[in-house]
Amino acid sequence: MIWFRIDNRLVHGQVIEAWLPHIRAKTLVVANDDLASDALRQEIMSLAVPSDVSFVCCTVAETPDVLRRVFKGNVSQHVLVLFSTCADARSAHMAGLPFSQVNIGNLHYGPGKEQVCEHIALGPDDRSCLKYFADHEVEIDFRCVPTATPKVNL
Repeated sequence: MIWFRIDNRLVHGQVIEAWLPHIRAKTLVVANDDLASDALRQEIMSLAVPSDVSFVCCTVAETPDVLRRVFKGNVSQHVLVLFSTCADARSAHMAGLPFSQVNIGNLHYGPGKEQVCEHIALGPDDRSCLKYFADHEVEIDFRCVPTATPKVNL
């Protein structure tokens, strides 16, 4: 099982304490171009990851290849893939990473963004990504934690 999540905070308490146990993930992949080139930030983030969970950082473009290596024929493996933006998730999908569902957990408010619920603010690029996902039959699951009721439309 692979669970895809968009959360601009990347590795943080909700991911570690709620999502990893919920999907029984034994691998956490963070697909983020900035983080992939910053060994210090990777080391700091890895400190929060439980010792029984593998932690992998890669660029967005490398994500499909990284997942092929993670699975190595073991399709029963549980993996959580984190993106920091909708644009990164869209880029990975366009690069050949197949997924039919993505969870949007948190997108901070900023200039040009509209707060659509407590934890999600959308700008024009975010809305464009959501349209891309809808056009490609990717279901959007809007929720911070697994125990929340999923919202599929905002």
